[in-house]
Parts: sequence; C-alpha cells; structure tokens
Amino acid sequence: MLRSLETERLMLRPFTKDDAEALFAYAKNPNVGPHAGWKPHANVQESEAVLKEIFLVNQMWAIIEKSSQRLIGSIGLEPDKRRPGIASKELGYSLAEEFWGKGLMTEAAQAVITYAFEEMNLDMLAICTGPTNERSARVIEKCGFRYEGTTRYCYKIYDGSIRDSRCYSLLKKEWETLR
Repeated sequence: MLRSLETERLMLRPFTKDDAEALFAYAKNPNVGPHAGWKPHANVQESEAVLKEIFLVNQMWAIIEKSSQRLIGSIGLEPDKRRPGIASKELGYSLAEEFWGKGLMTEAAQAVITYAFEEMNLDMLAICTGPTNERSARVIEKCGFRYEGTTRYCYKIYDGSIRDSRCYSLLKKEWETLR
C-alpha cells in the first residue's frame, strides 16, 4: 500500500477518486500534457478516467502544495517495460505550469526516489522524456539519473505521431553514493 510522503514544501499522497476536478484544473493546460505525450484533458470526465485507469492502479501520488493545500501535480512509479524481471520501476510526473521552475518537481522526485530504494527495495529506476523537454531533463539530471541514450521512433503520443525518447536510469548503488 502506497503511503504518503512529506517534503519541506509538499505532501505526496495517494490519489483518490475525488481528485478528478483538481487533476482537470491543471491537466487541461495545453502546455502540460503534450510534453509527456498525453493530450490536455478535455473535461472532468476524462480526468476521472485517467484517475481510474492509470493513477489508482499504479503507484501514483498526488502532489499537494502544503501552503495552499492545492493539488498541483502527479508523480509515480510504473512498471519498467524495458526491464522485465528486474527490480526496476519507471518514474513519471507532471506539474501545473504555474509551479514550474521552483524546484518543486525535483523535491517531489527525490522523495519518491528515496521511497523506491529504501522502502520498495528496488535495484534501479528509469525515466524517459521527450527530446525537447528540457525542463524535465534538468529535473532528471538534478536527481542523479544517468543518460543512457535516445531510443529513436519509439513512443506513440496522443495525436498519433511517434517521437524519440531520451532515456535515463539510476542504480540504487549510484543513488547511495550521491547521498
């Protein structure tokens, strides 16, 4: 069972079915989803479906800004499709645009990475980002992930186009050295 995590400025808690409106509030922004390959949510019902089909069945946290108690993003661990049979998960996240550039996603990611290695006892974490998503690449690098390479023409996004993915990984022993 996923437990809540706390950082200096954030509370990470499991999503609930009641989070659809708060998810929609930031997921409808056309500058948020397309960077990760998903389309902006068209309505609250679409956000409800994402909650039910993705967030509630995977290990996903709602990112809550402590000062406002507002849901401002998501972060989670999904099965690592590239490494079956290995104790590895893939990290993914999204954040409301007005909170970009404040170090909040790095703060959230570091808490989830610690949880993954200390409590889930994973051996490694992976993460991929689009070739033009420089903000995400900076978060990834600040968290200590190493660039593995770019997998070409591998990720079909919401509009049917196929794009490359910049792939990174972090081994538990590398993370322990960084600490």
